[in-house]
Amino acid sequence: MDGDHSWRAQKPMSSAYAHIKVDIDESIATLTIDRPEIRNALNRETVDEALHALSALAVNDDAGVLIVTGAGESSFVSGSDIGDIRTRTRTEGLAAIASSLCTAVERFPRPTIAAINGYALGGGCELAMACTLRLAADTARLGQPEINLGLIPGFGGTQRLARLIGAGRALELLLTGEPIGAAEAYRLGLVNRVVPAADLMVEARQLGATIAAKAPIAVRYMLDAVRWGAQLPLSEAQALEATLFGLVASTADMREGTRAFLEKRPPEFKGA
Repeated sequence: MDGDHSWRAQKPMSSAYAHIKVDIDESIATLTIDRPEIRNALNRETVDEALHALSALAVNDDAGVLIVTGAGESSFVSGSDIGDIRTRTRTEGLAAIASSLCTAVERFPRPTIAAINGYALGGGCELAMACTLRLAADTARLGQPEINLGLIPGFGGTQRLARLIGAGRALELLLTGEPIGAAEAYRLGLVNRVVPAADLMVEARQLGATIAAKAPIAVRYMLDAVRWGAQLPLSEAQALEATLFGLVASTADMREGTRAFLEKRPPEFKGA
């Protein structure tokens, strides 16, 4: 990412891609995996396009929040394209994992929301788990069925699933390969909310708008505190939090937020 924002004039930019759609509307960017004919399965070309789009969105200040979803009504992402997997050599497979879409989404500098509109299996479940928050349609199905193909998850599924719902519950899903419904995913803590399928994108956009209205620097540091703090011993994580608190306390947005609170008015954050 070179910081060039000149692509903004191209919104929506979906014409540049064959397998995804990207647009920005009122501070909310939406990245849609657009292969409904094969349930939005991921192949190398789709991942490459999504990585390119994420790089562009990361340096675009118009994108305060990113929603990730799938085209159509039946699938978020049904997994990796099996034909693509069969043609990979071991080296190619490792390279694909190292540059995975899931890692790029997890490290995206602003909050991401997975709008899970149907099947989220294998790589699709991993992609959803890489997002900051997950909203599931009541018709959604989630799971890691790689064991049924003689595989294990390769885009962080064994690690993120255990961190989200605990090792015991994660291992049950991983070892059986059986998918679960949206209600069970919510009970386990795998998704944040379950909403009627017809309302999914409305709910995702409303949540995105709420977050996009917050102070951008505080949002960024909040993400950093949780993401990196979770990987540190508690004492070091608290030191990280204190450092980030000190940085955000020196911003103009902090002064505006406290002033607006005292003046009993909505704050006008500028990201400074």
